[in-house]
Amino acid sequence: MPKGMTYAEAGVDIDKKSQSISALVEHLKFKRKGFGKPLDLPGQFAGLIDLGDVALTLCTDGVGTKLLIADEMKKWDTVGIDCIAMNVNDTICVGAEPIAFVDYIAIDEPDERKMAEVGKGLEVGARLSNMTIVGGEIAVLPELVKGFDLAGTCLGVVDKDRIVTGQRIKPGDAIVALPSSGVHSNGLTLARKIVEKAGVGYKKKVKGLQMPIGLELLEPTTIYVKQVLGILSRHEVHGMANITGGGLRNLIRLKKGVGFEIDDPVKPNAIFPVLQELGDVSDQEMYQTFNMGMGYCLIVPERETDGCVRKAGKGAKVVGRVVKKDGVRMPSLGLEYKVY
Repeated sequence: MPKGMTYAEAGVDIDKKSQSISALVEHLKFKRKGFGKPLDLPGQFAGLIDLGDVALTLCTDGVGTKLLIADEMKKWDTVGIDCIAMNVNDTICVGAEPIAFVDYIAIDEPDERKMAEVGKGLEVGARLSNMTIVGGEIAVLPELVKGFDLAGTCLGVVDKDRIVTGQRIKPGDAIVALPSSGVHSNGLTLARKIVEKAGVGYKKKVKGLQMPIGLELLEPTTIYVKQVLGILSRHEVHGMANITGGGLRNLIRLKKGVGFEIDDPVKPNAIFPVLQELGDVSDQEMYQTFNMGMGYCLIVPERETDGCVRKAGKGAKVVGRVVKKDGVRMPSLGLEYKVY
């Protein structure tokens, strides 16, 4: 098996992805004026639309290659939760409450059983988010799609004077982490390649895991809506980040001119050391591909830390501080991610 497996070698180069996004966005110049104009706030996880005293948010995301594992395991009843989670967790990063959702499914041929299972997960995700699924689309595309793809778009709302922009972040602020349930829905291309090249079947139990590795990888993404909205209702929060693709590098986008130092990281879920050992993956690669047990971060003033941790509940903890030097660092592992 190749030594030191990377996300790029598995087929996903996050730097090339960023360059492709920039190439696309470069041509998106038109902006509506007046009612419904955009609120241009850099680095946000959701787009904001000005509606007077309130702002609407829109964001869109999908489940990705986790769906291939669902197909291998013949288990599709949780991927709908992932689809909801990937969107609502971005929505709350600006302080918005998710209120409505539409899903999009592209499939090679109609499959009643599979769609019923997907629907079960979407319903659970909607309930956990207190959000209505108001519509969707199933496109049958046999010449374009092999298997199926699942994505969605979330609509949220926030009072304009309560938008969390990240601009109030300053050195000395604490980084409060909320635990993840596992891999969530990012980095699955690398995880799949590791499992396949190691010759481990998805239905096999691997030492260190309580369930077959396929079920561990299918563990649904945590939905942080109720936790985060509860914290925002009582505590001052300067910034928030959903730790998805790019791992710790997600923190960098919150504000220019400051950095983030993680000196007491969350202990990674059992699946992460198993994947790291099977693929001989470096710490640097692990922490820029996976959430490594830290699914969501809040940046709060020092005086708010105790209250935020208590309100967040089990597993939440202060993992570090905001510093003057930009980038993200984890001294205990010698890791550093610079601004890109």
